[in-house]
Amino acid sequence: MQQITNTILMIRPVAFRMNEETAVNNYFQKSIAEENEAITKKAQEEFDAFVSKLRKVGVEVIVVDDIKENNTPDSIFPNNWVSFHENGNVALYPMFAKNRRPERREDILATLEEKGFQIKNIVDYTTAEEEEVYLEGTGSLLLDRANEKAYCALSDRADEALVIEFCEEFEYMPIIFTANQTVNGERKAIYHTNVMMCLAEDFVVICLDTIDDKKERKTIVKILKEDGKEIITISEDQMHEFAGNMLQVEGAFQKKYLVMSERAHQSLTADQVAKIEKHCEILSSNLHTIETLGGGSARCMMAEVFLPKED
Repeated sequence: MQQITNTILMIRPVAFRMNEETAVNNYFQKSIAEENEAITKKAQEEFDAFVSKLRKVGVEVIVVDDIKENNTPDSIFPNNWVSFHENGNVALYPMFAKNRRPERREDILATLEEKGFQIKNIVDYTTAEEEEVYLEGTGSLLLDRANEKAYCALSDRADEALVIEFCEEFEYMPIIFTANQTVNGERKAIYHTNVMMCLAEDFVVICLDTIDDKKERKTIVKILKEDGKEIITISEDQMHEFAGNMLQVEGAFQKKYLVMSERAHQSLTADQVAKIEKHCEILSSNLHTIETLGGGSARCMMAEVFLPKED
């Protein structure tokens, strides 16, 4: 299976703001003293500039507008509710915040089908919400598609039993661990795996300092090395600048890019940049408003499309 794709689904915000329902366990979110309309305008400008940069290098970006009436401030992060797979499977995921659930829209899947992508089967985990059990897509699950492994840091938004169920259904080996960050002097679970770890074809960017259990840390390092990944470590401070929230994509002429925010890019040392650039080029964009209020960054904004296309 291929690890990276040249097709990305992105949702353009229409009523972006800080989501009070997610702030309870997303410690990356911060408020901004501005009117909602001004905030949405800034978020749209950041979004449009980001899409433009991706398209410029040949990434196919499918943009769908959010629906204002749905009142979904986090719709800009579609990778939490859906994942697309090479065999035509689509997974729909249960989400922690009630006001995020209307982000799951059938018309978005219909848009992909109109563009020639084949959806053969929908695997729906959303009934788990009734049991208050959650698994937030590729925010929670870091999929090593090529090696059929799924990395997951457990949290209020990533339930172990559900991870195992997903792995059985999609034929991945679960690699489950705990990752923490320091919040007001206390160690608390990181809400999504994809803020502390980014898995590319030949390398991984990871904040090993968040894995407090030495045995778990050792196991993860061992597995990554066995799979031939170069391990590029980042500090917890860099993780807070979203240096773990990156995604490798393919542009024109099969050229590869590691996509991240400007803030993440600026937090990297010259040595880290050199290690990444041995493998691929860096593409970064200013996402300041989106990151500050949303508590998510470049990777969260991109849902990778691996679906087969009609001939």
